Amino acid sequence: MCVGVPSKIVKIDDYMAIIDVEGAQREISLLLLNEDVKVGDYVIVHAGFAIQKIQEEDAKENLRLMKKMFGVEDEFTPDVSQTKKRSKKTRTLKEEAHG
Repeated sequence: MCVGVPSKIVKIDDYMAIIDVEGAQREISLLLLNEDVKVGDYVIVHAGFAIQKIQEEDAKENLRLMKKMFGVEDEFTPDVSQTKKRSKKTRTLKEEAHG
């Protein structure tokens, strides 16, 4: 299965661009696009190439659905109330194995 990721263009240099997806940035090629794009536009990226320009609303909806499909929450910060703290007396499995 191939997944194209909706990405926002944040910088363009000739036929290369820097894209941003949820804070992660990488360099991609614009060579496969058959329409002009500018900084702020959204594109579908697959295997390091922008393959199609899309509307911002569609990009955001696709990212929301991808998060839901892959089980990623909107907030990456763990809920402190559900996090168990390990006391100093509790040993990890690694510590148990090494005596």
